[in-house]
Amino acid sequence: MIRKPFNQVVSQVAALLTRCGYAAPAAQLLAHNCVSALRDGCDRAGLHRVQDYIQSLASGYVNGAAKPKIEDVAPGFVRVDADNGFALIALAEVFQLTVAKARANGVAVLAIRNAHHAGSLALDVEPFAEQGLLVLSVVNSIPVVAAPGGRVGVYGTNPLAFAAPRKDAPPLVVDQSSSTLSYSDVLAAARDGQRLPEGSGVDKNGKPSGDAQAILDGGALSCFGGYKGASIALLVEIFCAALAGADFSFEVNQGKPAGATTARTGQTFILIDPACGSALSLFGGRMEQLLGALRKAGQSRVPGERRLRARAKAAGDVLLEAAQWQALLEQNEASA
Repeated sequence: MIRKPFNQVVSQVAALLTRCGYAAPAAQLLAHNCVSALRDGCDRAGLHRVQDYIQSLASGYVNGAAKPKIEDVAPGFVRVDADNGFALIALAEVFQLTVAKARANGVAVLAIRNAHHAGSLALDVEPFAEQGLLVLSVVNSIPVVAAPGGRVGVYGTNPLAFAAPRKDAPPLVVDQSSSTLSYSDVLAAARDGQRLPEGSGVDKNGKPSGDAQAILDGGALSCFGGYKGASIALLVEIFCAALAGADFSFEVNQGKPAGATTARTGQTFILIDPACGSALSLFGGRMEQLLGALRKAGQSRVPGERRLRARAKAAGDVLLEAAQWQALLEQNEASA
């Protein structure tokens, strides 16, 4: 493992993405996002995502120069057509408008369609909480998760993330999928010949399995908590696809070209300004009271603390594998 300055790694990734065909602003946003995830200890949303960006663009499935179309449809509601680009680019375009709507109305909804998402959902919600807003976001993906009793994937891993501002502390951020594991965890287990916890998924006959390869070969992941996790996965589909006008997860593979690794789906945000109706200091105090009660009851850390510790420890650097860094440099040189 080696340490490299954060900005140096971002610069190398952005240069590579630009050479591969992404518009410079999009390349910079994607690079900053995946390197931020790596810095925060979320390796599966880190530099591994760079190849997803490249392959999906090379296949013609992603628009590397997308120009999002913003639809200001109501005082507290914005819809965005991401123009077949990454949701991150659309989010950057509409961030300030969405924050302004939440502050003016107390609440705001942002629904993005025709968008690809390949990264840490925590990084999408954290900036809103840094603006003093309470925010929840959901995103659907490829159909790799079966409903209870099902044999094939209908849902995506369908993560849900929320962030809440805190008094004199970084925001509380929670990011979790509605599946037992992330799909990348299954791919890694199959590659390394490792067995997953029993019941992580089902095989092609619908039988519970911990065999990663059986899950990949015609089977599917399971929802966490059975029907309860499935209800969250269903909620995500409704809020991301039905509300935003995007594809449901089970529709994603229809017409998806060979080599494409991302999913063109939807993403929705719900924002609340806690300063409306009561002072923000009151909300912040209540937050600390709740977190204090959890610690007193024996909870060693609140969600997101591990990510914040990793970020603080990085101190402006990124810890990555030497071979991974060398491969990035070589790929950049080869594409120059």
